[in-house]
Amino acid sequence: MRLIDTHNHLDFPEFDADRQAVLARCRALGIERQILLGVYRQNWQRIWDLACVEPELYAAFGLHPVYLARHSAADLDDLGDWLRRLRGQGKLCAVGEFGLDYYLTELDRERQQALFEAQLRLAAEVELPVLLHVRRAHAPTVAALKRVRPPRAGIVHAFSGSREEAKEYLRLGFKLGLGGAPTWPQANRLRQVVAQLPLEAVVLETDAPDMTPAMHPGQRNSPEYLPEICGALAALMGIEPDVLAEASTRNVCELFGWR
Repeated sequence: MRLIDTHNHLDFPEFDADRQAVLARCRALGIERQILLGVYRQNWQRIWDLACVEPELYAAFGLHPVYLARHSAADLDDLGDWLRRLRGQGKLCAVGEFGLDYYLTELDRERQQALFEAQLRLAAEVELPVLLHVRRAHAPTVAALKRVRPPRAGIVHAFSGSREEAKEYLRLGFKLGLGGAPTWPQANRLRQVVAQLPLEAVVLETDAPDMTPAMHPGQRNSPEYLPEICGALAALMGIEPDVLAEASTRNVCELFGWR
């Protein structure tokens, strides 16, 4: 089974004690590539350094809405500088993680929207896919994507929307990132949506160290759990795990231009 984790945070301190051991276990399990997501200015260099020394790691840089209070206008300027400077280097694969979060009511929506659209425009300028965080904000996200239209589309990370919202993203050329959330039996509505998704829509992810799957309750999530997540989601979709793994890997490689 060949797998790609399209979204994790292996740079986070939770992995400082055993990062190399986690990577070794991932290799043994067939996890061939992992994308590390930048969430604020201060972690971009750490991500880039990891990606440059580990052959299976790739980098994306963005300004995450949950860290809105940490972001400054200078950070957005820096993001543009980083993307332009590293454009064309194979280890830089996307702009992200960024987007809209309406779940946390304390986050200023107007400021989120401005930051979101500015990053969409940067992605369009450097012609990179986008890796989007969307929580309870699918309608304004879709509206912004229709206005800005990033040329290479991207992935809606941790998709948790309705079947109709899934169709909107698919019409815009986006893939839907699926991880641990649908593995929980209580996620009835999401599980029903996942069961009906076409294979060409799906890419797999972990969001480690967050969004632990049901098979590992109360534990730190890890990219090494991706094969188990694949198996659980394949069961929901009524297919064999190898079929889902192959489809996800193909979808990811097409999106990022990987062989």
